[in-house]
Amino acid sequence: MTAPAYLMVEMHVTDPEQYKQYMAAAPAAVKAFGGEYLVRGGRHETLEGDWQPHRLALLRFPSFEQAQAFYRDSGYATRIKPLRDGATAYFNMVLVEGVDAPV
Repeated sequence: MTAPAYLMVEMHVTDPEQYKQYMAAAPAAVKAFGGEYLVRGGRHETLEGDWQPHRLALLRFPSFEQAQAFYRDSGYATRIKPLRDGATAYFNMVLVEGVDAPV
């Protein structure tokens, strides 16, 4: 069994109207690589520490390699990723391999 992978994103959207273009285009690219959104904005609360994210997203992919393929895909890189240029003050993304355990 291959462990899933998770793409964690922290961002501060400064131009919501422009960011909507990215939000409309990204799901098809995510799905094309077997990914799915688990979190996309929504309520959140800092329970420990001093981390105060503005907006969070969490995506799950079937494997680390599929998540890498999504991010490195030329279609995503040239057509979709640029849609968020100038729409965020920051956009931090981390890919982490999940636990290889039965669901």
